[in-house]
Amino acid sequence: MLKAGVLGAGHLGKIHLKLLNQSDKYELVGFYDANEENGKKVEAEFGYKFFNSVESLIDAVDMVDIVTPTLSHYDCAKQAIAKGKHIFIEKPITNTVEEAEHIRQLLAEHKLRGQVGHVERFNPAFLAVKDDIKAPMFIESHRLAEFNPRGTDVPVVLDLMIHDIDIILSVVKSKVKHISASGVAVISNSPDIANARIEFENGCVANLTASRISLKKMRKARFFQKDAYISVDFLEKKCEVVKMKNAPEQPGDFDMILQNAEGEKKQIYFDNPPVESNNSILDELNAFAYAINNNQAPVVTLHDGTEALRVATQIINCF
Repeated sequence: MLKAGVLGAGHLGKIHLKLLNQSDKYELVGFYDANEENGKKVEAEFGYKFFNSVESLIDAVDMVDIVTPTLSHYDCAKQAIAKGKHIFIEKPITNTVEEAEHIRQLLAEHKLRGQVGHVERFNPAFLAVKDDIKAPMFIESHRLAEFNPRGTDVPVVLDLMIHDIDIILSVVKSKVKHISASGVAVISNSPDIANARIEFENGCVANLTASRISLKKMRKARFFQKDAYISVDFLEKKCEVVKMKNAPEQPGDFDMILQNAEGEKKQIYFDNPPVESNNSILDELNAFAYAINNNQAPVVTLHDGTEALRVATQIINCF
C-alpha cells in the first residue's frame, strides 16, 4: 500500500481524506492544513493525524494529494517532487501555465508520477460513452451552478468550465486553432458567466457555457459526429447515444427512417450503454495508485492538466 498524505483539509480535502482512508490502495498517514484551528478540528472529529508542517507530512508519505487553494499548488508540488514524492494535484493544475510547465519538467527529471484531478474523466456517464465518441465535429456543453461564495476567488472558467475543456481536449484529436469568448462579472470581481467557442484545426467546433449564478444546476455535453449524436449528463449520470445506419431494404413498422436530399435512406436507432455506479473521486485516486504501482502514465496526466489550463487561460484573456 502506498503511504498517502493530504495537503489541505477544506471541503474537498476532507472528501479526499475520507476516500483515501477507505481505499485499499493507500495507507492514509495524515494531513496538513494551513489553518491550525481547522486542522485540529478535523483531527478531533475524524481521527486523521494532523501534521504541523508541509515538510513533515511530505517526509512521511509516498504520495502527496494536493487539495489546497490553486495559488499554492505550485509551491506544494515543488516541495513534494524535491523530496521524491508522487503528486496528485487538484484542478486547475496551477495558477499559471508557466508554473504547470515547470512542475511537468521537475516531475520528468525526478522520474515521478503525477495526476491532475479532472474528476469528470471518471464520471460513469462519460465512461459509458467514451469509446463511442469518435471524431466529433460539433460539441456543446453547459455547466451551470447556483451561486456559492466558495470558489469565487477565480473566474468561472477555472472554477467550472475547465472540467468541460479537459473533457473536450481528451476526445478531439486535433490542435486548437482559434478561441473566442466573452464573460461577465455579475456578483464576483471575476466573471460569473462565460461562453467560449473553440475551433480546432480538423474543423471541429466546441461551444462552452459556464455559469455560477444560475437558478438550477446543469452539467451536460452533447457530441455530434458522422452518423451519431451522443449526450452526457454529468450531473444525473445519464447518457444517450443515437446512431444512424443504412436503412434496410424492408424496414419494420417501427423503424425510424430518414431520407436526405440525395435520396439516401438512414435508419435511426438508440444504442444506450449501461451506466455503472461509482465514486468518481475514489476511482481517480485508485487509478493513480495503479499508475504508480505499474509505472504507467496516469489517466489524466500533468500534460492534460497543463493543456486544459492553457486553453482556459486563453479564454480568460478574451474577456
